[in-house]
Amino acid sequence: MSARTRALAVCTALVLALLVTAVLTPLPYSLAYPGMTANVLGADDGKPVITITGAQTRRTSGQLRMTSIVATGPEADVRLPDIVKGWFRTDEAVMPREAVYPVGENTEEIAEHNAQQMRESQDTATSAALGQLGRSGKGVKVKLSLADVGGPSAGLMFALGIVDKLDGDGAGHDLTGGRKIAGTGTITAGGKVGAVGGVPLKTQAAKRDGATVFLVPRKECADARAELPKGVRLIPVSTLDGAVDALKALRTGDKIPSC
Repeated sequence: MSARTRALAVCTALVLALLVTAVLTPLPYSLAYPGMTANVLGADDGKPVITITGAQTRRTSGQLRMTSIVATGPEADVRLPDIVKGWFRTDEAVMPREAVYPVGENTEEIAEHNAQQMRESQDTATSAALGQLGRSGKGVKVKLSLADVGGPSAGLMFALGIVDKLDGDGAGHDLTGGRKIAGTGTITAGGKVGAVGGVPLKTQAAKRDGATVFLVPRKECADARAELPKGVRLIPVSTLDGAVDALKALRTGDKIPSC
């Protein structure tokens, strides 16, 4: 065997070894999928999602569905073939692990962090909704209950649910107009809607569960349009006031914002 042939054989072996290592080595990514949705105007696990005391509430129709994603855990091994497959599927997304799990290194720590974020999201959603209606938190008490869901991304839908139960559109009608409306977005106590992750997967979850309208943070319009399921209409929002106005316009047939 000539020196050239031996060198080529060695190089080939090294390349193959590197390829095998790349295929078998776990990588710092998570695989995400469309998760559950829940109607915040209804019940979850036999309990009302929104319970209001200290004020008269309305009977509502239609649905306001919060949306979620599910992802492989922080300890799961995700390898190159999994990532390649994920890039070519519309019902699966490859996301940097730190984007999915920014805090904590194990399931227990992450679960506690997400639960804390959910509690904070519920408090800010209540403040935003009561502020939008000009009501005081001293007289009106809101309890939110949604099992097995963490993180802050349901804030917008919680706030809309509270507004709908207390005031509807302010003229005796439901905010939903009887539709199944889904959405996502964080919210501040002042009513500003913030971006979240996994929007394309959440629109798919919404479509799966019957929603025809999806409220999306305005900054994530492009992501939402990229793989939008047929039959789902996007409405971009940046504030709670804007979301309420858009739903009123949707019911009456007036012009609404679009992505």
